[in-house]
Amino acid sequence: MKKFINWLKNVRPLKVATVFVLGFFLLFTQSCSAKGIAAQPPQQKAESAYIERYDPTKEYPLNAPKGGMNNFSDVDPRAEAGEKTAETKAKALRDNAKRNVDAKGIDSTEQYARNYRQGTPFGERVKNLGEDIGSSAEELREGVVKGTQRGLENIKENTQNAGEDLVRKGKQTTGND
Repeated sequence: MKKFINWLKNVRPLKVATVFVLGFFLLFTQSCSAKGIAAQPPQQKAESAYIERYDPTKEYPLNAPKGGMNNFSDVDPRAEAGEKTAETKAKALRDNAKRNVDAKGIDSTEQYARNYRQGTPFGERVKNLGEDIGSSAEELREGVVKGTQRGLENIKENTQNAGEDLVRKGKQTTGND
């Protein structure tokens, strides 16, 4: 009780009046300042009653029917730039091949054979042909040897794996992990 009395003696009337005025001021300004808080919301006119909504699909190009699966293209429309680049590269390669053929002056295989017959003596042609056949046979022999070696290594590895797998499966079956 003494504490309460001491506290009441320390309270000054000016402090109480200040707190009371500030509280009243706060309540009065909040309830009376904005007239739209408790009012009815504004009504729209009949013309603007329907707001046009945002449609994100209008930002992306849509697939037009082109005759693919379900009458649509199988390619993403955003990838058309890649298709154009590939077509440009293919055209450049075709043009380069045509220039190479035109530069050698060969229009047909008969013309190539005629040019070959006229330009190189028969002895050299036979020698070149023999060298080509010899090198082709050597390449074939090397390829067969490498393929056979690789096949034997695969067979050896497979038989080792099969043996190990058989032992492992046997242990699993008997429960002796």
